[in-house]
Amino acid sequence: MDEDLEGAEFRECNLNNTRLTGVIMQGAVIDGLVTNLVVNGVEVMEYVEAELDRRHPVRRLIRSDDLADVRRGWRQLRTDWAATVARMGQSLGIEYESVNDEWSAVQTLRHLVFVHDSWFRRCCLGSTDLFTPMGLGIESVPGREEQGLDPSADPTLEEVLAIRDEQAAELARWLHAVTSEQLQ
Repeated sequence: MDEDLEGAEFRECNLNNTRLTGVIMQGAVIDGLVTNLVVNGVEVMEYVEAELDRRHPVRRLIRSDDLADVRRGWRQLRTDWAATVARMGQSLGIEYESVNDEWSAVQTLRHLVFVHDSWFRRCCLGSTDLFTPMGLGIESVPGREEQGLDPSADPTLEEVLAIRDEQAAELARWLHAVTSEQLQ
């Protein structure tokens, strides 16, 4: 064994085109954007994606070429988030707790504010507006402040939910007006 990396954790790093040869890997966990993963000569991502789709059928809806499916998927996501927020309301303070060194619920919702601005407003709408200040981007995003993000922002759950509701209404209006051709 040349190296013992047992218990190592790789977080927010680029492992593109990494090759692990002659390794012992038991109990490993991979979570992230993974494509073209070959394990012992077998491309496994088709199996992984099929299992994720089975567990979360809404994934198929939001990737569909059928506009009615996408709209239905969006409504399902909104319903699921409403249920999640309702569950948070049953345990005071839980929205600020981190689990396994991941973001808290409030931080995750702030990240969705950022995602909406960067992927929907900029990519779909062509907006060049600054990001919503309370949005939370990952540390590796360059020039966050110059793009409008305020790393010192500390909004309440209610403040974040108010922005998310505005963003959801914006996306719902777009989904109502968009055509199948535009969706492609």
